[in-house]
Amino acid sequence: MTTRPVILHLVDDATAGGVMRVVDFMHTSPAMAAIGDHRVLYVKRGKALGKLAEADIIVSHLAISWRTMPVLIALRASNATKPLLHVEHSYTEAFVALNVKNRRRFSALLKIAFSLFDRVVAVSHAQASWIVSRGFCPARKLATIQSCVDLAAFRKVPSSARPVRIFGAIGRLDSQKGFDTLINAFRSCSNPDIQLHIYGEGDAEPLLRTLAGSDERITFKGFASEPVAPFAQVDAVVMPSRWEAYGLVAIEALSAGKHLICSDTDGLKDHQAGGAQLVRSGSINDLKAKLIDLSSDGTAAAPISPFRQANVLENRFAAKWAELLAAVTVRG
Repeated sequence: MTTRPVILHLVDDATAGGVMRVVDFMHTSPAMAAIGDHRVLYVKRGKALGKLAEADIIVSHLAISWRTMPVLIALRASNATKPLLHVEHSYTEAFVALNVKNRRRFSALLKIAFSLFDRVVAVSHAQASWIVSRGFCPARKLATIQSCVDLAAFRKVPSSARPVRIFGAIGRLDSQKGFDTLINAFRSCSNPDIQLHIYGEGDAEPLLRTLAGSDERITFKGFASEPVAPFAQVDAVVMPSRWEAYGLVAIEALSAGKHLICSDTDGLKDHQAGGAQLVRSGSINDLKAKLIDLSSDGTAAAPISPFRQANVLENRFAAKWAELLAAVTVRG
């Protein structure tokens, strides 16, 4: 009997966001269990780690910053003989363009951090292209594995026979998600029969409510404790994010058989292959035109995405990880 390698996933953000959902899936998926014994270690951000004796392979899902650089260096030094991988869940081309002032310093940060790992994993093809083109990591060290979660429940959402009347915005209420752009675009649509349902909580909620004003077509639904529930209530999902490494909501929407509108930014561009319709990032007019186009179309059902039919994405995710883990060996 072959002993499965112990794969230790390091996480420093235990909030119920995309990173934890992906890590939880890796920890619980039968397909992932077939390639290794996945364990999760929660680490206080900035806390130094010593030798991780139980692990055969270490996978970092940690945030990279100058503050955490000593932690990463110590992690490499204390586990010099073990394969050390890093999954980059956060940084993207659009994030840097919108949020980083000192690009040279940021470039140095990623180059130094990525050099500590045997392999770096990009979570989308768009992110991978950006990482290589900027010289943050050589292509030979970079693997692209699009993020995934268990999508079985989303595929069970009943298909809708009605035209598009309810648009859904699902996610954290934060400037990143671009829901302000969506509200402005939606309010400029004159159709009284369409609705916008906004699911989520966050610091941007007061601003978004102000933008929504007295428009009775817009409803704030709050946090959805059951992730599948919002998808059963809407006809189309809109993701006008300003930056996004990948976007789990996109694969959930496509798996649920919903129309999907995404900004043409970062990892959201990856979803066009699955059936997403792209609009120019940040453009109120382009988004308005797409909302009008979908709600005016007599076609009731969304085009069937290949992700609706079978566990294509889950299988691909497991296969990519199996390939990567087979390629890394204990450093001698």
